[in-house]
Amino acid sequence: MLDGRPGPVQKGPMGAIPDPVGWWVSLGRPLRALPRAAALFVLIGTALLLVYGASSVGSLYQELAEQRGQKSAEQDFFGDVDLYETINRRMAGGEGYYEAALAEHRAHDYPARPFVTVRLPTLAWTNQLWGASGWRILAPALLGAIIFSFIGALSGLTLAVERAGAALLLAAAGMGVFYDRAGFMHELVAGLLLSLSLGLYRPHRWWPSLLAAGAALAVRELALPFILLWAAFAASQRRWAELAALAGLFLLFAAGMALHAWNVAEMRLPGDAATPGWAGMLGLPYLLTSIGQLTLLLALPPALAGPLALLPILGWIALGGRLGFFASLWFIGFGMAVALFARPNNFYWVLLLLPAYMAGLALVPRAVADLVAAITHPGKGTA
Repeated sequence: MLDGRPGPVQKGPMGAIPDPVGWWVSLGRPLRALPRAAALFVLIGTALLLVYGASSVGSLYQELAEQRGQKSAEQDFFGDVDLYETINRRMAGGEGYYEAALAEHRAHDYPARPFVTVRLPTLAWTNQLWGASGWRILAPALLGAIIFSFIGALSGLTLAVERAGAALLLAAAGMGVFYDRAGFMHELVAGLLLSLSLGLYRPHRWWPSLLAAGAALAVRELALPFILLWAAFAASQRRWAELAALAGLFLLFAAGMALHAWNVAEMRLPGDAATPGWAGMLGLPYLLTSIGQLTLLLALPPALAGPLALLPILGWIALGGRLGFFASLWFIGFGMAVALFARPNNFYWVLLLLPAYMAGLALVPRAVADLVAAITHPGKGTA
């Protein structure tokens, strides 16, 4: 089955078994296949959400701008990237990762409880191998690979102008790769790898995508929902070899997390700080503001940046095919998690969605055209 084309009917011992992925793929352009009433609902609902996005993010933008101003004025400000860079310097001096990490968490009042507040050692180990200078080469190379992978993934599903627009948007949303300390930012690196995994997937050659996703999971455990969603897709389509590989990756991850928890516990002291938890419940405005703060949308007025941060999801839904379905569920699901659980200082979580998420902006014109077609010419959806 090629991405974007209907798959075979799945059969089991009890006859036909529902395959939601195959059903979505069979729709072709799903928004054009909507009944008139549903298309009207989506169009009006999107317009209302855009108005809400434009009106709700202004105060958050102002608050974050004030926080940035205060931090820049503090001579002794010590942030997350400073923490990870300091840990790497200690490792270069001969200390082990966990010894250095727990000592620095303790020295700067960073939480060490529960164990997931201490980052996995993978990125620190890569910095010992090729250093920050190596990441200054590797991170832009990853962005280039992402752009080329999506040009291939979108072929057959989109027009050339849409692919060109997606490539430009990927490049713009991935500008963080040129930050000189990009190699110390776990979410940025994991987001690059997940975007690469999304662009590399082909039903007949899925292992490169698996390698990229596995690398993302090794860098940041927040990539786990991506793997679980992929497993659900593989199970739905009875792709047993793919599902077995994903199960093996999950078992490796579970073993790695258990070892990580043990190492953190070994180095932790009774007085080490605990996290205040993750129950921010900050909602959609926070999600849109976070996307705006971490992309070139930061240069735009909040009333424009908010809607532009929301629109890509409409484009991904309009794409259709396995790629559009998977991307839509991943972006919506992880976006909801950010809106529900992230604290104000966890805005960088959205880096796991970038740069792939913003490529959806290139597909918004087709979404609008398909909705209008479904309203004006109902019953003429394309497959």
